[in-house]
Amino acid sequence: MLADFTDLPENSRIWIYQSNRKLSEEEVSLIESKTAHFLEQWTAHGADLEAGFEIKHNRFIVIGLNQTNASASGCSIDASVHFIQSLEKELGVDLMDKMNVTFYNGEFIAHKSLADFKKMAKNNSVSKNTVVFNNLVNTKAEYLEHWEVPAKDSWHSRFLA
Repeated sequence: MLADFTDLPENSRIWIYQSNRKLSEEEVSLIESKTAHFLEQWTAHGADLEAGFEIKHNRFIVIGLNQTNASASGCSIDASVHFIQSLEKELGVDLMDKMNVTFYNGEFIAHKSLADFKKMAKNNSVSKNTVVFNNLVNTKAEYLEHWEVPAKDSWHSRFLA
């Protein structure tokens, strides 16, 4: 069951998929349409899942699931992964690689491999105050409060001097 993302409770489970490049307006529109369709039909053991989504910065797909009435099962999580993989194939983007880092570089959003981010940290091209996207948040509350944070306040801090 598709819900408005803003109406989901703060304890809703969150999955964040980041694109390895900025998505065009046409691609965002396609993702919105396909994601809405997928979430309208998303179930776990026959029970409708109340889920919503938003697309941030033409780069991130954020899916939230209200687990109050029904939680995602292994099969429903597999279905969502297959859905994201189908978007990857259709759009020619990488949405599943968790070994990439996305961060603000001035007013722009940069996307680097973890190895490149480590090199940038070593060369002081990024600092403890560089705002990074912490895609490891688990709940909507964490997403709202701790998704865009200074690197010193995220798992990225281990790479900074």
